Amino acid sequence: MKENLKRWGIFLLLALLLVGLDQFTKQLAVEHLMGADRVPIIRNVLYLLYIENRGAAFGSLQGAQIFFYIITVVVLCGIVYVVHRIPQGDRHFLPLLLVCELIFSGAIGNFIDRVRQQYVVDFIYFSPIDFPVFNVADIYVTVGCALMVVLFLFYYKDEELGFLHRSKEV
Repeated sequence: MKENLKRWGIFLLLALLLVGLDQFTKQLAVEHLMGADRVPIIRNVLYLLYIENRGAAFGSLQGAQIFFYIITVVVLCGIVYVVHRIPQGDRHFLPLLLVCELIFSGAIGNFIDRVRQQYVVDFIYFSPIDFPVFNVADIYVTVGCALMVVLFLFYYKDEELGFLHRSKEV
């Protein structure tokens, strides 16, 4: 029980730090980039550019706020379920815990924007491939999901993930 409280305390504290970083960078974007031309970080490669995204990832599904609220709650519940089920004290599952942390924090960061202002502040633009403008929370979610795929394909064996399906010993 004590170990479980410690895990959740660390998980939530790290989430608070990551969400705080995301919200801080978005506030800086609002203060310094809103109404301005794009700002080159690496000319012809990386720019800062303020955008209000009323859609989902990369600007898709514009204006479907209720859908985003539902999906976010479902994703957050799924992450909480997985984190709760990860065996205590087994360092082998630390990568999965960290991946869950990234996805959880990114989802919360963008959810805060959607609830507070009905759009997400995006401000990072990668121009060589005309990639859609994104933010720090998007980086958390994208990196977290990509790493999760890698973990499930190459790191964990099917039988190691049985804890997600078996009833937890009390």
